[in-house]
Amino acid sequence: MKRFERLDQIRRMDPVADAPEIYRLSAAFEFPWDYTRALELALYRTYAVPSIGRLLAATAELTERTQRRYDDTALLLDAVMEHGFAAQEGRTAIRRINQMHRSYDISDDDMRYVLSTFVVMPRRWIDTYGWRRLSRHEIVATTEYYRTLGRHMGIPDIPETFEEFEALLDAYETEHFAWDQRSRQVSDATLDLMTSWYPRPLAPLLRKTTLALLDEPLLRAFRYEAPSATATSLVRRAVKIRGRLVRLLPPRRTPHFARQNWEIKSYPNGYRTADLGTHPVPGVGGCPVRQVKLTDAVD
Repeated sequence: MKRFERLDQIRRMDPVADAPEIYRLSAAFEFPWDYTRALELALYRTYAVPSIGRLLAATAELTERTQRRYDDTALLLDAVMEHGFAAQEGRTAIRRINQMHRSYDISDDDMRYVLSTFVVMPRRWIDTYGWRRLSRHEIVATTEYYRTLGRHMGIPDIPETFEEFEALLDAYETEHFAWDQRSRQVSDATLDLMTSWYPRPLAPLLRKTTLALLDEPLLRAFRYEAPSATATSLVRRAVKIRGRLVRLLPPRRTPHFARQNWEIKSYPNGYRTADLGTHPVPGVGGCPVRQVKLTDAVD
């Protein structure tokens, strides 16, 4: 297989009707590392919205059980991508996601914003750091894929196009990004987790490297001191060089899914999708007694 042969395959497909397969080809074959980083960034930036950051801090899941929650989130989202919306594993993953979200008073606006990060951030990351830019087919397919996921999650008034998702994300962050001490705690715990994957002496350098990849509004919301312009330029240039080197490699012949990522550490003996995630008890650990009503389209 030649380097751009899979892209040619994608362009011969229908970006709406074949959206799940196109997304799988893009995320598991063309850009598995980039999608991992982009979706990490997508979820991370939602902490800067105080209503989201405060809720995550109240549950203590991302501050006290950070590795487990990172793993469960990645594995649940990836199960849908790997198996599809109709397959049992995909349906089970969506059901688990919905069961967790039902247990908290999450606004529709926040849900739409989080969904928008899944659509927008991969394109922005890959167009900047990937070995090639996303094709229009991939952009449309990714948008349709997450529109479908959003419908399964019962999110109302989902944007219809990538451009609408992008406008929603930018407007929501402009209006809602703000300092909050509890959001900062969740952010610090996440940065500590990411640095813990490497030898301890490298932690300060890795933290600065991660901050160099964040945009100014995000740094400002968390009140992090911005790395120097030189450090930021060096880090971003290094990630871009990685993309150029990947372009020279033979194309991937087998898919790579999140369960294969070395950062996933909580289940050395395997796991069941139905057991992933939290099982909140109303009134305990930040879970309100009155549960939010979301439509579970897979029930």
